[in-house]
Amino acid sequence: MNPTLSKENAAPRLRKPRLLIVGCGDVGMRLLPWVCQRFRVYAVTSQPARCAELRAAGAIPVVADLDHGITLDRLARLASIIVHLAPPQSEGLQDRRTRRLVTILPDGARLVYVSTSGVYGDCDGARIDETRPVAPRNLRARRRVDAEQVLRAWGRRSGSRVAILRVPGIYAEDRLPLTRLQNGSPALLAEEDVYTNHIHADDLARIIALAIFRGQPGRVYHAVDNSEMKMAEYFDAVADACGMQRPLRLPRAELAGAVSPMLLSFMSESRRLSNTRLKNELGVRLRYPTVQAMLAGMTPQITKHERDR
Repeated sequence: MNPTLSKENAAPRLRKPRLLIVGCGDVGMRLLPWVCQRFRVYAVTSQPARCAELRAAGAIPVVADLDHGITLDRLARLASIIVHLAPPQSEGLQDRRTRRLVTILPDGARLVYVSTSGVYGDCDGARIDETRPVAPRNLRARRRVDAEQVLRAWGRRSGSRVAILRVPGIYAEDRLPLTRLQNGSPALLAEEDVYTNHIHADDLARIIALAIFRGQPGRVYHAVDNSEMKMAEYFDAVADACGMQRPLRLPRAELAGAVSPMLLSFMSESRRLSNTRLKNELGVRLRYPTVQAMLAGMTPQITKHERDR
């Protein structure tokens, strides 16, 4: 091997800007191909067993736990570009994980936070844009609002650039409600049903990558596709595409005793999210503009495999 050539090839890698992904689950893994060519990527995991998987995907694993602040010291000043994908802990009004994270982030950083559209609460089916005030109705959404507020305040205080993506239901060929359909969980009657919003996991990864470069300070973006479906329509479309039985429709009064409290809470919030800002400001072109577009492209082998899992 030519040592001179080897050094020249190594130099560009050393000069790559560093990017930190906090919470590198399914969406984070889909993000890696978009960012590993441009950045030296560090991926935070609380599970040492995942280190080999992250290395194979092109990232440098860092074992740390947002629930234990002392482990976060190794993240301090590690990177000036951060993608925050970690959800809050499962109880309380505040997102303690995000509050710990901001204590070790460098001033002047660039951060993309993946939040949830649940911060709006129930909008009675209205079509809304990012100027709609938040009105969380459950503790999960309140913790997300807390995280957004903490990150925005940190951004102003530290001179950092924070962009927030509010994300609805994420789907993909391997992220469909097949177990729910197999179990025969009922859905709402059409006249009582709620509007839901969707984004394909691959499109979300691309949106995050674009937000790193194009997201404006303190700006909120709806990371949502063009679908305009009610919840039971979504279940019906998935069932039809996978050769499964459509769910039974029930009135809300009967549904309360047939589904989990968490699912019932999702069935109590109706809204339609505008993605105009996403397209105009971030320049997003969706690979899957609607749920139906992805379902139409699924092969029989894939649907059978996923149905039998």
